[in-house]
Amino acid sequence: MYRVLLHNDDYTTMEFVVEILKYVFNKSTEAATTIMMNVHRKGVGVCGIYPHEIAETKVDTVHNLARESGFPLRCSMEQE
Repeated sequence: MYRVLLHNDDYTTMEFVVEILKYVFNKSTEAATTIMMNVHRKGVGVCGIYPHEIAETKVDTVHNLARESGFPLRCSMEQE
């Protein structure tokens, strides 16, 4: 299993991070806001834990959506 992480940057808006968490990771608005605040305050937030292929797809989806929207949002995965 792999932990999927979002990383803080100085350009991506908090609103975009919440939308990513809701759309890609199926989080409620409340859960997405909590994770976004972890990203903002701690520099990183855990989006979820998934099998390798699913985690890889979610990382790619985040990067594609961020690029399309002009944000440098970084997403990574690490083994549990």
